[in-house]
Amino acid sequence: MSKTESVDHSLTDNELAYIEKSLNRKPNKIELSMIDAQWSEHCSYKSSKSLLKLLPTKGKRVLFGPGYEAGVLDVDNGQVLTMHIESHNHPSAIDPYGGAATGVGGVLRDILSIGTRPIAVLDSLRFGNLTNPNNRWLLQNVVRGIADYGNCVGIPTIGGELSFDNCYDTNCLVDVVSIGVGKKKQLIFSEAKNVGDILVLLGNSTGRDGIHGSSFASKDLEDVPTDRSAVQIPDPFIKKLIIEGTMDALSTGLVSGLKDLGGGGLACCLSEVSDMGQTGVEVDLEKIHLRESGMEPYEVLISESQERMLFIINPDNFDTISQCFDKYRLQYSIIGKVTDTKHVVITSDEQVIVDLPTELIANAPLIHWPKTKPKYLDDQSTSKPELPDDVKETILKVLSSPNLANKSWVFQQYDHEVGTNTIVKPGESGSSVIRIAPDKFIAISVDGNPSHCYLDPYNGSAGVVAEAMRNVISVGAEPIAMLDHLQFGNPSNSDVFWTFNETIKSISDFCSYIGIPCVGGKVSFYNEDAKTHEAIKPSPVISVAGLIKGEHNLRTRKFNSSRPLIVMVGETFDELGGSEYYSSLGFEQFGIAPKLNFELEKRAQKLVRDGIKVGLFGAVNDCSKGGLIHSLLQMCTVSDMGASIDLSSIPANCKRWDELLFSESHSRFLVTIKKENFNNLMNISRNHDIPVSIIGSIGGHELKVFNKDDTFFSCDLDYIRSYVYASLSKLMDGQI
Repeated sequence: MSKTESVDHSLTDNELAYIEKSLNRKPNKIELSMIDAQWSEHCSYKSSKSLLKLLPTKGKRVLFGPGYEAGVLDVDNGQVLTMHIESHNHPSAIDPYGGAATGVGGVLRDILSIGTRPIAVLDSLRFGNLTNPNNRWLLQNVVRGIADYGNCVGIPTIGGELSFDNCYDTNCLVDVVSIGVGKKKQLIFSEAKNVGDILVLLGNSTGRDGIHGSSFASKDLEDVPTDRSAVQIPDPFIKKLIIEGTMDALSTGLVSGLKDLGGGGLACCLSEVSDMGQTGVEVDLEKIHLRESGMEPYEVLISESQERMLFIINPDNFDTISQCFDKYRLQYSIIGKVTDTKHVVITSDEQVIVDLPTELIANAPLIHWPKTKPKYLDDQSTSKPELPDDVKETILKVLSSPNLANKSWVFQQYDHEVGTNTIVKPGESGSSVIRIAPDKFIAISVDGNPSHCYLDPYNGSAGVVAEAMRNVISVGAEPIAMLDHLQFGNPSNSDVFWTFNETIKSISDFCSYIGIPCVGGKVSFYNEDAKTHEAIKPSPVISVAGLIKGEHNLRTRKFNSSRPLIVMVGETFDELGGSEYYSSLGFEQFGIAPKLNFELEKRAQKLVRDGIKVGLFGAVNDCSKGGLIHSLLQMCTVSDMGASIDLSSIPANCKRWDELLFSESHSRFLVTIKKENFNNLMNISRNHDIPVSIIGSIGGHELKVFNKDDTFFSCDLDYIRSYVYASLSKLMDGQI
C-alpha cells in the first residue's frame, strides 16, 4: 500500500502516473481516495472485465443484463423478475454477524435500485472444517446475521447451500442472492441523464463505518483488528422503511434515477450515475447528513455506511416525492445537482475540493495478468484406492459428512415463509420456489463445487452451472437466466489467473451451448491466507432462475405412493475425483473429476422437462454431490419413507459398487413413475438418446441397496436421519 499526501491507498505506481497524465496535475488526497475506491478490484473489475465479456448475455427474456444494478427478465404480462448476487467475504471473516447482515442489505438495495421489490434471498456459504472452533463461531454468527436481517426486513430466506473445506479456514465465503419482482413500465436506472435534476440522499446518516471497505475487499485479508473499521454497520429496521419509502416514490413515476450507496460510498455512486448518464454532478459536502462530527471530507465520500440511497429528481417533483419519504419518517437531504460538465465536482465551504472527469473515475485501466497452468494439474494420480471392507460403515460415514448432512440447523433459523408465497421450501428440493402471480412461480437455485473445480477448473465450473440448472428443472421450471460469482485468490498469481480464465471460458462455452444467458454477477479476488499466500480452491458459485407456469407442473423430492417405481435418468461413469466419498477416505485432491458432456446434459435436461410436462414423473431429484445414494436419501428423508434400489439395474459405464453409489457424474436424475407409464418414458428416452432404467421402488422405512437378489446395504431410516444425517446439527450443538 502506498501513501500520497498522507492518505492510504492501493493504487500502483503505473496507475498514479496514468492519473497524473490524465489530469495534467497531481490529485489531492480527497480525489485520490475517491479514485482508489472506484479503481479497487471490488468496484472496477479491472482484472476481470476483459474476460467477463466472453459470457453470453442475450436471451429471449433478457431485458437488461450485466452492467445494471440487477439483471432484468421479462416474465410476461408486463411483469419482470430481477436478480443479483453479492458477497461479503472479508467483512464476514472479521465480523461474521455484521458482515453477513450487510451482505444481505447490499443485495436487497441492488434489487430496489432498478425499481423492483425484493421478494426473496438465498445464501451460499463456505467455511473451514468444523472441528476448528473458530469456524463453528463464524458459521454460527454468519447464519445469525443473515437470519436476523432478513427476518427484521420481512424478506424470506428461501434457500441456499453450505459446504466445508480446509481451504476456507482463513477466508470464509458469504454470498447472497436476491430476486425481486416489478412492472416493466416502472423500471428505473442508475443514471443522471437530465441536467438540472437534483441529487437527494435518503436514509441513514453517514459515519466512519466502512471506510476503505472496497479497498479492504480488494486485497489479502490480514491485520484483523485495524481492518474492523472497514466493516459496515447494518440497520434492517431503517432498511424496511427505505424499501417502502422507495417503492412509494417510484409509484409516482417522477423519479429520474436511483442508485444505492454500496461499495465505495458516495465516491463511486456519483461517478457511476454521471458516467451512465453522460453528464456531470456537483455536490455540496456540507449538505450531507452526518452521524459523527469532525469527519474528514475523504471519509464522508468513501464511507460505506449502510441503508442509503441516492435519488435523482426533477426539482419540480421534489415536493411530491419528499412526501413519500416523510410518510416513513426517513431522513433526506438535497446534496447537489446534475450538470453538463462531465466532471464530478465536490465543494465544501464554497471551495472546490474535488474536480475530476467522470470518465476517469468510472473507468479504471484494465490489467491483463499472466497465466500459467498449475503444476498440480499435471501431477494428479488416477489410481484407485482399495474397496472398503465394511460397506455399511462406509456408506454411513459418507452420508454423515457435514457437506452432505441435513442443513435444517441453518434454514430453521430463517423465516422462509414470511409473505406466504414460498411454495417449495428449503430441503424439499435442490431449488426453492416462490409464487409471483396466482399461477406463476419462480424457481431459484444456488450451487458450487470447489472440489471439482480444483481438480478440473474447466469441467468443474461448467458442471456447477449444469447442477444449478438441474436443480431448477427438478421442480418443474424452465431455466431462464443465471448469475455467477467467481471467487479466487490473488489474480497476480499466474496459477490463480489461469484457473480464473478456465472458469470464465467453461461457463461461457456451456451457457452458449445450452442457451442460458448470464444477466449479472460478481468477482471476488484476494481470497487467500495472508501468511502462507495459499489461495482458496477455485470457487465459482452459480445461481439459476427458472419460470413455472401452472401449479400442476410443480415437483419436489417427495415420494408419492401413486408413483412407486424409482427410475434413473442418465448414465453413471467412473468419476470419483473430488467426490465426498473420496474425501471421507482422505483423498480430497485425488482422482478424475466428472466431465461434462454438453450435449448429453442438454438432452437429459430436456427429457426431464418433457416428462414433467406430460405428467409422467412424481418425485424428481438430480444426482450430484454424494452421488446416487445421497440423492436417494434426500428423497427418503423429506418423504419419511424408505426405498430399495438394485445396483445391477443402474445404467453405468463402471462396475465397482463405490462408483455406482458415490460417483458424482453429471446429466443424471432420479424420478418416480407408475409402472404402466414406463413404456412412454422409454419412447421419450429414445427420442433424446438418454438411458433410463427402473432401479428400485419406494416403501417401508428402510434405505436398502440390493445387488440382484442379495442385500448389499440396509439401514433404518430413523437411524440414518437421527444419528447420521444430523451430523451438522450435532457439531453445531456440541454433541460431536
